[in-house]
Amino acid sequence: MRHHVDYVLARRAVLRDLRAGRRDRDDVCDAHPELLRAGRHVGEGVGRPCPVCGHGSLRLVSYVYGDALARANGRCITSSGELERLGAAHEEFTRYVVEVCLDCRWNFLRRHELHGRRHGPGPQRAGRGGRRARTEAG
Repeated sequence: MRHHVDYVLARRAVLRDLRAGRRDRDDVCDAHPELLRAGRHVGEGVGRPCPVCGHGSLRLVSYVYGDALARANGRCITSSGELERLGAAHEEFTRYVVEVCLDCRWNFLRRHELHGRRHGPGPQRAGRGGRRARTEAG
């Protein structure tokens, strides 16, 4: 499994505060026009309604950031193949997955994941001192 941080608990807290009146809808439904455009054209459908407005236009949009990505830094990922190619070509970068509603402009960082050769599938790579990571078998 990839190294990742899931923000589901923070998301629940924001939605709970919104429903309780402790947050204003304008504070959570403020997606940038570029995020909305990416959601409309390359976003992946979630298959469930928006938690704020209830419409079925909730999308996931992925962006990648990393020091070695050069021109791809900050790029919106449009396919799993593109993500795999970047992972094979670079040692490490971060993918941010944002959910956005095309109707009410709700948006929230759902998770971030580490990608690249350092975090890809396969045998354990040598650690800093050149020693292999210890496995449970020995």
